[in-house]
Amino acid sequence: MGTIIQTIDSTIIQLAKKWYVPIARIAFFIIFFYFGILKIAGLSPASPLAHALTERTVGLQYFDAAYMTLAFVECIIGILFLIPQATRIVIALLFIHMAVVCSPLILVPEHTWSAPFVPNLEGQYIIKNIALIAVAVGIAAHETPLAPSKKHRKTT
Repeated sequence: MGTIIQTIDSTIIQLAKKWYVPIARIAFFIIFFYFGILKIAGLSPASPLAHALTERTVGLQYFDAAYMTLAFVECIIGILFLIPQATRIVIALLFIHMAVVCSPLILVPEHTWSAPFVPNLEGQYIIKNIALIAVAVGIAAHETPLAPSKKHRKTT
C-alpha cells in the first residue's frame, strides 16, 4: 500500500512541477487582463478606491489619466505573463504595480480598514495580493539565471 501512495504522491508532485508555471502564467493573464478591461470599460468596483487614492496623492485632475494608465498597465502585465521571454520585465512591472495598488492600505486607510487590523472588503481584496506576489516569486524561481557577459567573465 505504501508503494502505491508513494507513486501517487510522486506523480502529483511531478505534474505540479511541470504545470505550475504555465498555469500560473495563465492565471496572471486572466486576472490582470480581465481587471484591466473592467477598468477601461468603466465597470470596475475598484473605481471609488482609486478615486480616493488619486485625490490623496496626485490630485483629482489626474484621475482619468492615472486610472486609464493603471488599466492599460494591468492589461500589459497580463499579456506579458504569457510570454516566457518577458518574465524579468513583467515581474518588475508587477512589483511596481503592487506598490501602487497596495498603497491604499496606508494612504487611504479609511477606505480599507473597518478597525485596526480588521480590513473591510476593499482591504481584504488588497491584502490577497500577497498570494499574487508569492506566485510571481515562484515563476521567477523557475527562471534560468543569466549567463555572465563576455565583458564580465574572468579570463584565465
